[in-house]
Amino acid sequence: MKLRRLATAAVFFTTLGHSIAAEKKTFTITADDWAEGEPPKEVFIVEGKIQITAKEGNKAIVIDPGAELADACAQVATSAAGESSIQARVFASKRARSVPKFGISVHGMSGYRLLVNAAKKQLELVKSDTVMASVPFSWTSDAWLTLKLDVLRAEGEAWTISGKAWPAGTSEPAAATIKAEDKGLKGQGKAGLWGTPYSQTPIYFDDIQVSVEIAPAAAP
Repeated sequence: MKLRRLATAAVFFTTLGHSIAAEKKTFTITADDWAEGEPPKEVFIVEGKIQITAKEGNKAIVIDPGAELADACAQVATSAAGESSIQARVFASKRARSVPKFGISVHGMSGYRLLVNAAKKQLELVKSDTVMASVPFSWTSDAWLTLKLDVLRAEGEAWTISGKAWPAGTSEPAAATIKAEDKGLKGQGKAGLWGTPYSQTPIYFDDIQVSVEIAPAAAP
């Protein structure tokens, strides 16, 4: 999968009465140009067994169950210094009564995650290891699912966190599937892919899109 920067745009926000120009960078990540096996440097493995593997004629980033069951995480794109969004298609499977848990994240290891918790039949917003919000969600095994997570500034110190989940190949819903609010977030760190293969089956991630706000350029 290659990492390709799609666009760089200037955005503006006000801090202490001054207008500060910041940049937003957008990336798309597809695995087709990468060799199968160990991921390239564009995919930073935090934990777990993560590979590049072919799926239905295309390559994808794959969380492999391996010999040991573990929470797996890989980080992609550039570290944010402000708002951040990630979208990805995910394919996972159940095995007998065992089901996986998987999702996407922004702002590093302690940032927000949008997780499909198939065992609880819930879609969750998790910060660090705390579930901040949850809604009922019916996950379908052996089918591609699109996940989208946005963590954006609101008024003052407030931030809005919104997640969407919909069957891949269908239109993105207009309304968020799940929402939360928070205050005083640092807004720092990379976007990530998460999975716990409780069902001992691979979890595939493809067509990943990341948008991050980065620190303003230093004045000359």
